[in-house]
Amino acid sequence: MPEQPSIYSLTLNDLRDYLVSKGHAKFAADQIFQWIYKQGVIDPQLWTNVSKKIKEDLIINFDLSVPTIVWNGLSKDGTRKFLVKMIDQQTVECVAIPAKDRLTLCISSQVGCAIGCTFCHTGTMGLKRHLSPGEIVGQFLAVTLWLKQNVGESERLSNIVYMGQGEPLHNFDNVKKATIIFMEDKGFGLGQRKITLSTSGLAPQIEKLWDFPPINIAISLHAAHNNIRSELMPINKAHDLERLFKAIRSVPLKAYRRITYEYLLIDSLNDRPEDIEALAELLDKEKSKVNLIPFNEYPDSKFKRPSNAKIIWFQEELLKRGFVCTTRTTKGQDILAACGQLKSEYEKLNLWE
Repeated sequence: MPEQPSIYSLTLNDLRDYLVSKGHAKFAADQIFQWIYKQGVIDPQLWTNVSKKIKEDLIINFDLSVPTIVWNGLSKDGTRKFLVKMIDQQTVECVAIPAKDRLTLCISSQVGCAIGCTFCHTGTMGLKRHLSPGEIVGQFLAVTLWLKQNVGESERLSNIVYMGQGEPLHNFDNVKKATIIFMEDKGFGLGQRKITLSTSGLAPQIEKLWDFPPINIAISLHAAHNNIRSELMPINKAHDLERLFKAIRSVPLKAYRRITYEYLLIDSLNDRPEDIEALAELLDKEKSKVNLIPFNEYPDSKFKRPSNAKIIWFQEELLKRGFVCTTRTTKGQDILAACGQLKSEYEKLNLWE
């Protein structure tokens, strides 16, 4: 890792405090944020309204390098997957997902993941390390710059989902700080409803969400029976459904009117009539939204995707019971960019410099 801290790990207040501590003008922090995050200009020499002394100070004392995109793949549906290399050569994947009125970046919070969900390709990596706030922000910045240079000025990221590699709440403090940076009006200025954090259900960390920026929250539920959820998600053995929902009820909803419950549909495992009944009993229909995710198969996965007819039936049964329920459109499956398919496989690309 570099000796200098990443400038992209600093919130606006952090940068203001640093400048003041060095005898510089506090307001320059606002100008620097606008150059980096609004204008996409990361070379200090091009910051025309920032003093030479401040620029020299930052160049000496901070790492201004952006994570490197070493590979990208374009799906037939327009989804783009990026393999991003950090300064210590570790890599993560993130995915730009187009929709009618937005371009969402599915962002990673860790190199690998410690949760070990049996349906997830990332889980086969294990956890290598947390990402710093600057590396989380750096993914968004790197993809923003790549799109500007390779696609065009109009191709801009508008939303973030923490649904890439890693468990965001396992890296609570760094993800929190990155989120503050993303939401800063003088920077990217992403609104609270433009950012969604998905968690596998770390109950003690969910209870800390009162001290997190008020963004959208999604829970990876995937089963309404403890035995099935424990088979899919080993974390359920430590934080079972009773413990998980006790934690969820302890957190004020703040800006999110509903909590989204992600439910991975797997053939003959959790797509049965008794699963419908258990879900209807478990969830509060006034505060819940169910997002069905048909399983995305990957090499060596033991689970299978249900038929389209079963997926439609499952959604209709929940709608009949008064739930808000959607089915996620699978994006990027042909380049292993769909939900649960991300894994850093840099060594296979033969791209070492």
